[in-house]
This record gives sequence, structure tokens and C-alpha cells, in this order.
Amino acid sequence: MTFAGSHGRVESQLVPEAGFELDSFSISGFPRRIGVELVRALARAVRAPFACNSILARRRPDVVLGAGGYVAGPMVLAARLRRIPTALTEADARLGLANRLSAPFARRVFLSYAIPGRDGAKYLVTGRPIPRAHLDADRAAGRARFGLRADGPVVAVFGGLAGAQALNEFAVEAFGESGPAILHVSGERDYASLRSRVHRDDYVLVASTEDFGGALAAADLAISRAGGTVWELAAAGTPAILVPYPHATADHQTLNARHFQAGGGAIVVDQSELARVPALVRELLEEPARLARMSESMRTLAKPDAAGVVADGLIALAEARR
Repeated sequence: MTFAGSHGRVESQLVPEAGFELDSFSISGFPRRIGVELVRALARAVRAPFACNSILARRRPDVVLGAGGYVAGPMVLAARLRRIPTALTEADARLGLANRLSAPFARRVFLSYAIPGRDGAKYLVTGRPIPRAHLDADRAAGRARFGLRADGPVVAVFGGLAGAQALNEFAVEAFGESGPAILHVSGERDYASLRSRVHRDDYVLVASTEDFGGALAAADLAISRAGGTVWELAAAGTPAILVPYPHATADHQTLNARHFQAGGGAIVVDQSELARVPALVRELLEEPARLARMSESMRTLAKPDAAGVVADGLIALAEARR
């Protein structure tokens, strides 16, 4: 298995670190304003399928999987032209633009959520694949790993890989001086500006962690955005207050969050109403039975075998070609 992606994006770091080979080609999103950068982006988009064709000619794969976003489109198109079976994954509750454009070229589309109008034989709802290392972590070991007390409630705040500034600012303002024990994974961007504002031994602030499974297991309740992390929260059975990023494309994080709220595992709070979250945290922590019900609902909604289902689907496509 090999990967393809663009220079300077997160995959250029994560893929080699994971021990896989990465083929890079130039592609970028389209700026919203007309100008030089838009012309350059269009030129990259025209050249990208040819670069992808060269990668495919060298690698000779049996199947190609597009993971969404503008990076995937040229590769899926090039694969279709070479008659290589292709599949797509959609991480959110709304099909993104790149996947909408690529779907006619794909034989299978693996969906994280059921999407109205995308229910034919081509589409399969699998949930979102999550790292196996994040599954089945131990609560006591997770708390020990982060220096948290073994007893008493712990609230986790997840700001995402890049960070969620509004959520990060809210957390230190609301809990930096007092409140329940906090495990705050802020992301790299905001960490330096936050750490001087935390004045409690039981407020653990980290920029990132390689033991995210332990962080999930340590928490009684999480406050989080509603991107891919929601599926890891579900697999861990962690009840959540979800605060969707309000500027996400087509407001897809709100759709993601509502799925888990409808299933009973989460409560959705608009970012403009963050002020109500401290009282909501107190209310939930004072009702262990309610948290237990939410935890069970999260586990019911979880699809921890999503990666395996997608892998089996890809193998089937590859075998059908032979």
C-alpha cells in the first residue's frame, strides 16, 4: 500500500512517519477571489491528473481509494482513465464538493453517515475509520498517563490537530482557575499562549498526544468539535458536548454533531452559546446515571470496525478486476 498527496499538507509528514511511501504532486484549493493565486491553482489542477497518471503507471495499483478533498479528485480521475477500480470515503454527514465531482468515476463510496439521496448500491455506510491504537484503552492507565487523579470526574477538551481557538479560549477562561479536573489537548497553534493562563495542578494542558486512546478513556465527559474525533469518542463510549465549527464547509460539523445528539450520546451547543457550557458540565457531572446512558448510546452509535469494512470492500474491488 502506498499513498499520494500534495507537498506541504499534513500527509507529507504523517505518512512517512507511519512508515509508508508517499508520492507527491502539486495541487491546491481554489481561492474565493479572482487573482493570480486562482490562476495558479487552475494551472495546478490541469497538470495534476497527468502527474497522477505517471504515479499510477509506476505503482500499478489494483485499486485506488480517494479520501476526499481536492487532493483526491485528480487521482480518482486518472485511475478511471486507466480503468483502475476506484472508491471514495466521505468523512462527514454531507458529501463534499470533491467527492460529489468524483462519485461518478467511483465504483464504491464509503460513507461515515447515511446521506439522503446517496443510498444506491454504490454507497455503503461504514462509519469513519479510526486508529486501532485508540480502541480499548484503560481508564486507570489513561489517568495515570496524564497525571490525573484516579477518582473524581475528569472533563476532556479536544481542540483538534491544528487547534480550535474559540474552544481553547473558552476552556482556560471557564476552568483555568477552578472546576473539575481537566485534560485539555489544545493543538500546537494555541498551546504557548494558553499554558501561562492555567493555574491548577489538576488542569492538564498538552499540545498533542500520541496516546489519544488514553485521553478518551480518562474522561467522564468531553467537550469537542464535531469533526473526525466524534467517531473516536463514540468508540470509547465518551459522552460529549459537541461544539461544531461554525465556518465548516456547508456546516457539515453541525450535521455530524446532530447525528450523535439524535442517538442520545451527545449534546450540541452552538459556538455562540459557549457561555452555557460550564453549567451544562456541572449538570451532567452531577447525574452519573445520565452520563452512563449517554456513554452506552455512544457505544451503540460507534462503528469501530469501519476500517476493516472499507479494507474488505477495496479487496473485493481489486479481486473483481482480475
